[in-house]
Amino acid sequence: MPKVQPTSSTRDIIPCVQSADSAETREFLNKIAELLVDYVNIQNDRKEKILDFHHPEDMKKLLTLDIPEDAVTLQQLVKDCAMTLKYQVKTGHPHFFNQLSCGLDVVSMAGEWLTATANTNMFTYEIAPVFILMENVVLSKMRKIIGWDGGDSILAPGGSISNLYAFLAARHKMFPNYKEHGARALPGELVMFTSDQCHYSVKSCAAVCGLGTDNCVMVPSDEHGRLIPSELERLILERKARGQIPFFVNATAGTTVLGAFDPINAVADICEKYKCWFHVDAAWGGGLLLSQKYRHPRFTGIERCDSITWNPHKLMGALLQCSTIHFKEDGLLISCNQMSAEYLFMTDKLYDISYDTGDKVIQCGRHNDIFKLWLQWRSKGTEGFGKHMDHLMELAEYEVKRIKQQSDKFYLIMEPECVNVSFWYIPKRLRGVPHDAKKVQELAKICPIIKSRMMQSGTLMVGYQPDDRRPNFFRSIISSVAVTEADVDFMLNEIDRLGQDL
Repeated sequence: MPKVQPTSSTRDIIPCVQSADSAETREFLNKIAELLVDYVNIQNDRKEKILDFHHPEDMKKLLTLDIPEDAVTLQQLVKDCAMTLKYQVKTGHPHFFNQLSCGLDVVSMAGEWLTATANTNMFTYEIAPVFILMENVVLSKMRKIIGWDGGDSILAPGGSISNLYAFLAARHKMFPNYKEHGARALPGELVMFTSDQCHYSVKSCAAVCGLGTDNCVMVPSDEHGRLIPSELERLILERKARGQIPFFVNATAGTTVLGAFDPINAVADICEKYKCWFHVDAAWGGGLLLSQKYRHPRFTGIERCDSITWNPHKLMGALLQCSTIHFKEDGLLISCNQMSAEYLFMTDKLYDISYDTGDKVIQCGRHNDIFKLWLQWRSKGTEGFGKHMDHLMELAEYEVKRIKQQSDKFYLIMEPECVNVSFWYIPKRLRGVPHDAKKVQELAKICPIIKSRMMQSGTLMVGYQPDDRRPNFFRSIISSVAVTEADVDFMLNEIDRLGQDL
């Protein structure tokens, strides 16, 4: 445990305007930095547990969470930080396959440290000049990778809000008077369409923006989880026949569970035919745009969409949060969201006010999410990022190969399009038993038991869930650059070990 002189008090470094050269301030910050670097090393140590699990009521007894009336010592603050990390899940551990956002890119982390220290807001060039210019450069680069010349983009607090920005822009583009007049500006009832495998945030747009979830039409998907274009067209015609106005279609490029990619060109054809806004939610799969090997056919035709959500904090490994929303048409963000608050967005400033971003967004205050991505991208280069994506996909292919080689112990549900690998574990008592509905129900019951054993042992974390076609199954995610083939083998072997008696 790092130590600070027990006599040091928080009063020695507060107020924060005091110089960091003061002995107490410097020692406190050095101890915190030492603690964080040690934690990075622990996260990358395969001998360490991923988590030290305790139930909530037991965890409360281990922590001191109350807010005191009097300030605690600096030594206690360091202890508080150490205790927090001790019981935190190590999402950067090479045996953590649980979430779409995992791994720990050290360069991106360093960027986040600098961002926190700079502690500025992203709404005007006046207070964030360097970061605003970085944002312009990186987002322009991303639009070129998508296949557009021009356009506009912004960083948003997560893919759900990015999808919301697309919805708002689509409605504004078709009905610009809605901003002032609300529903009175609409000639009829709007309706939107998305795959039944989409992220729930797409449906949430209908609820948040007044359409109602009944007017978010779920389009059937095929056995691989991809939207069926003929069903989309059928449902558009059906709603038009009711007198409703189809205006927005969402395709998913990398679904949350199966990692499926909807057929972009086919959906684009339908959107052009019926004059619908075409949005692609590539929050998860967007990183594959950087891969020469895996971009096609997954993203063939992506330049035809009107907007696209792309989260670097997922497949690309940038630290949370880092989500982007891109538009083919420039000017829509400012036209849709501008409120012209003169106390913030004055028009008579000494610089080009087009660099002020605050009036383009709905949230006003905006966290600096660009520096960590800019720094990470510079550390890899675009070519290196492409190889990074290839590495993750090749590891998923290796996992599929190892599952097939152990077909007595594991059942591969489908060939993956992304790094989501879906499978069942087959315990000894069910090996050799025909694969039918009854067996599947038994396999589903095993998933939560093995998951609970993973968490209690702290050796592994792999997610499980049902979908609309099957009960519980495991879904491993490989989005950490630290993962190796040996880690994939460990995952499968550890699941087998934990399920030996089932």
